[in-house]
Amino acid sequence: MSEPNTPQLDIDELAREHFYQVLYGRRDVRGQFLPNSIPDDVLTNILHAAHHAPSVGLSQPWNFILIRDEAKRQQVFNAFQKANDEAAEMFSGERQVQYQALKLQGILDSPLNVCITCDRKRGGPVVLGKTHQAEMDLYSTVCAVQNFWLAARAENVGVGWVSIIDRDVLAKLLELPEGVVPVAYLCVGYVSEFLKKPELELAQWEKRSQLEDMIFTDSWGNKT
Repeated sequence: MSEPNTPQLDIDELAREHFYQVLYGRRDVRGQFLPNSIPDDVLTNILHAAHHAPSVGLSQPWNFILIRDEAKRQQVFNAFQKANDEAAEMFSGERQVQYQALKLQGILDSPLNVCITCDRKRGGPVVLGKTHQAEMDLYSTVCAVQNFWLAARAENVGVGWVSIIDRDVLAKLLELPEGVVPVAYLCVGYVSEFLKKPELELAQWEKRSQLEDMIFTDSWGNKT
């Protein structure tokens, strides 16, 4: 599946059903990774999906760094550990104990790590759509992350996003040039299971809010 088929006007019922199955079945994977490597054609499918994300001015500001080297991943893991220890100190009491019991990454467990970056200079000094919201390239890159995640789920591949890490440290470890920033550090691999609910919900750290509480009309807070 090197390139997608030409989009059709109508999506049939089965395709629609499968889309929502993938969407609602997506999970942030931390502790269920298997050592099995991902076949090249499967990884290519996932990367193509990410590369077809919407981007401001069609600037496509992303790059994908595939990280398999054990020594490099160990360095990233060490950076996570330092940041995680710092994060734990921001909580107190029972919340801190609960935080320290959570597994929040699969850096060394997954067979592949992927860092999705954003080139803040791509497209030149003036990019259509960035003229009044300069951060739109970052949002575009997050769209690529979401495409990557959903395509991986469609391929029965798990993904976990590691955000507890100093961005400058990560940029140095990956030798990112000036103007290129890390947006998502992902742990990627086949898994023993996809949990029925998000792991943080199962751990009673947080629960999903009700949709009706998130919807306003015409202005903030107006629920009429």
